Amino acid sequence: MADIGGTPRVAVITGASAGVGRAVAQEFAAHGWRLGLIARGRAGLEGARADVDAAGGAALVLPADVADAAALEDAAQTVVDRWGRIDLWINAAMATVLAPVSQVTPDEFRRVTEVTYLGQVFGTQAALRHMRPQGQGTIVSIGSALAYRGIPLQAPYCAAKFATRGFMDSLRTELLHENSPIRLTEIHLPAVNTPQFDWARNKMPHKAQPVPPIHSPEAIARAVYRAALDAPREVWLAGSAVKAILGDAAAPALVDRILSSQGYSGQQTEEAASPRPDNLFAPMDEDRDHGASGRFGDDARPTVSAYRPARLRAGAAVIACAAGYGILRTLLDRRDRS
Repeated sequence: MADIGGTPRVAVITGASAGVGRAVAQEFAAHGWRLGLIARGRAGLEGARADVDAAGGAALVLPADVADAAALEDAAQTVVDRWGRIDLWINAAMATVLAPVSQVTPDEFRRVTEVTYLGQVFGTQAALRHMRPQGQGTIVSIGSALAYRGIPLQAPYCAAKFATRGFMDSLRTELLHENSPIRLTEIHLPAVNTPQFDWARNKMPHKAQPVPPIHSPEAIARAVYRAALDAPREVWLAGSAVKAILGDAAAPALVDRILSSQGYSGQQTEEAASPRPDNLFAPMDEDRDHGASGRFGDDARPTVSAYRPARLRAGAAVIACAAGYGILRTLLDRRDRS
């Protein structure tokens, strides 16, 4: 599946130096893809390049901040100059701050928005400029269950993920209007064991953690690979993401109450936080490669289920129609007996 006419396919991955982006690079390399790797930190990028080489792929290291549109344009052009095209672009870069809204500064809000939202916008625009002349291509947005359901202590990140989903909806309709063959897919993730919980900005009294159940980045990467090839409109990964999204759709006020009581403790360990550097405005891996996984490996699930929202919604509609029909039949039977 990685070849077109005997030539390996080409993908660009943002956020490729660590976490989900790093694991995705490893997975695509194992299938023989050529990869453009974008991130800020040089050590992580070089580590990702070594992973790709070891897995049998080929990599271009492209240091860039996704908040810099011109830098992404340059990176995309470098890939095309080397390999002639871009078949797939995966937007995986993100940044967050763990703090109540009242403690988040304007600069912190702006930075999370620039990386997590505008980074996806600028990456998508760079990809489209090359995919349109090619007449083909797939763009993948790595999203989150938090693109549907905001939680306490991560308002900047949740808002950026909501915005990204709206952007993708708008762009999808424009591509349909153009009869474009370019495909868009959104992959919404559950909690993942990545290094971000040791380098994200944290203003809370205890160390940050993903809300269980936690999944390994390698499991996520395998699901991303399958989804990138099939390119459905959306994929929701793990039952926990499905429950969060559909639960909020069914009873948002109830979810508000649950998160108000559990959302603070659920995102913090019992271990006290201590002052440390973070990666919000500068990379944490200039001198150290952090890899794909974080410190929660003992709790991380090695597999993840993938759900197609269209099928889930269709099933819910069938159930609703069946229930409505049953109610109607009951009322008619009562009328006939009377």
